[in-house]
Amino acid sequence: MDETHEIGIALTQQVDWSLISDEMHEKGFAIIPKFLMDKQCNELIKDYDNPQAFRKTVVMERYRFGIGEYKYFNYPLPDIIQQIRTNIYPKLVPIANLWFKALNINKQFPLHHTDLLQQCYENDQRKATVLILKYGKGGYNTLHQDLYGDIYFPIQTVLFLSEADKDFSGGEFILTQQTPRAQSKAIVLKPGKGDMLIFTTNFKPVKGTKGYYRVNMKHGVSEIQAGERYTLGIIFHDALS
Repeated sequence: MDETHEIGIALTQQVDWSLISDEMHEKGFAIIPKFLMDKQCNELIKDYDNPQAFRKTVVMERYRFGIGEYKYFNYPLPDIIQQIRTNIYPKLVPIANLWFKALNINKQFPLHHTDLLQQCYENDQRKATVLILKYGKGGYNTLHQDLYGDIYFPIQTVLFLSEADKDFSGGEFILTQQTPRAQSKAIVLKPGKGDMLIFTTNFKPVKGTKGYYRVNMKHGVSEIQAGERYTLGIIFHDALS
């Protein structure tokens, strides 16, 4: 059994997508435990040192994004990443479309990922956005949103390739929720190695007394106290640059 077939099994048999949908609507994020095996995580980390796999390296300090670095993959993507990106997207489309409908945004996303990428291509967004992030001691990531252009999908995923409290300490995943006319709420997550975190790229709807309203969310990473932390970020739209 090859890795891509194992990913297919995880998508079709092991994940309760109705539960994921409920959690996304309620919280704006959901975690799928042990989506990847340790071996798959280790192989993705090993690829970090393969310059041919990547189109761009970003040193975060240069842009005041934090401390650390990340690398954007080139097309064609590695098979395992391509399988995840292609097969996860249709599971998330109903959530995204329901969010936009609830907020009266005149936009609905296509069911197939290739159709979304075609929309990106027509808007000159033609660069792969899948990336691996690496942090050492003292590293962190400031709060941000991954949009990359006018065409964007409002949900993304992160796969955790390192084991918290073993490979590194600190480095919690942070989400902030900005409710209108209220203080921001911080959400601190500590997924395990191989876990997939699904979360909103930009905002989520919340039901109020007069209908749904928009709550903006950002994400980042707290300071690494020791060790090295690797994650794989999968954004479903492409970038201008």
